[in-house]
Amino acid sequence: MFQRTLCVSFAAIVAASALHAQEQSIIVQSTTSTANSGLYDHLLPIFEEETGIEVNVVAVGTGQAITNAENCDGDLLLVHAKPAEEAFVEAGYGTSRTDLMYNDFVIVGPDGDQAGVGGMSDVEAALSQIAESGSLFASRGDDSGTHKKELSLWEASGVDPSTGSGEWYRETGSGMGATLNAGIGMGAYVMTDRATWISFENKQDYEIAVEGDEDLFNQYGVIPVSPDHCPSVNAEAAQSFADWLLSEEGQTAIGDYAVNGQQLFFPNAPES
Repeated sequence: MFQRTLCVSFAAIVAASALHAQEQSIIVQSTTSTANSGLYDHLLPIFEEETGIEVNVVAVGTGQAITNAENCDGDLLLVHAKPAEEAFVEAGYGTSRTDLMYNDFVIVGPDGDQAGVGGMSDVEAALSQIAESGSLFASRGDDSGTHKKELSLWEASGVDPSTGSGEWYRETGSGMGATLNAGIGMGAYVMTDRATWISFENKQDYEIAVEGDEDLFNQYGVIPVSPDHCPSVNAEAAQSFADWLLSEEGQTAIGDYAVNGQQLFFPNAPES
C-alpha cells in the first residue's frame, strides 16, 4: 500500500512538472529577417530572465510562418505582411494584430551596376530599368513577406517578372541570407530588408543601389494565435510575450538593438 502511494505521488509530480514546463515555453512563428539580424538573440534573454518563459523561434518565410500558425504549430506570430496578417486574424486564427516595429527594404547590387540604378530612390522605375536591361535579379520566390512585397512592387512598375523566370529573373525558393549569397554569386540585384543586409557578412563588392522610397516601408506585426482555433495554444504565455514586446520596456529593447552602430528596427507600437 505504501509503495503504491509513492508511485502515484511520483507520477503526479512528473505530470505537474511536465505541465509547468509547457506553461513556461512558447513557439513563435517568425521571419528569417528577425532571426538572421540577431534581434531575438538580443531580446529573448531579457524577456526570459524576467518571466521564466522560454521562447522558441521558428524562422521561416512569412507565408510559411502563417501556414504553420494556422496549423496550430505555434503560439505567437511575428511577421511582416500586413494584408496577410489581417486576413489571418479575420479568419479566426489570431486574436488580434498590433504594429510592433518597422524598417525598410533596399535593393542591393554589384559595383558594376549593369542596370544603372545606383542612387535611385524610385523603386518602381529602378525595377523597370533592371527588367529592360535584362540584368539578373534574384528573388526569394518563397511567399515570404519580402517576396510578397517584391511582387507588389513589380506589379506597380508594370513589369511581370515571371516572363523572365529562369532567364534574368531567378527564384531561389530560399530565405534572405541564402538568397543574398546566391544573388551575389551570380552577380544579380537582390531586394532585402535593411536589417538583414546590415548584419550580412558576405557583401563582397555589393552596395545598396536603391533606397528611400516610401513604398519600401517594412512594417512588422505581432499576433497571438487564437485558443478558439487552437485549443492547445499556450495563450497566457504567448500574450505575456506579446504584451512585453509592446510595452515601453520591450519597445526600448527593440530600439536599442544595433549592429555596427546602426539601428536595425524602429519600434512603433501604438501607445496604450
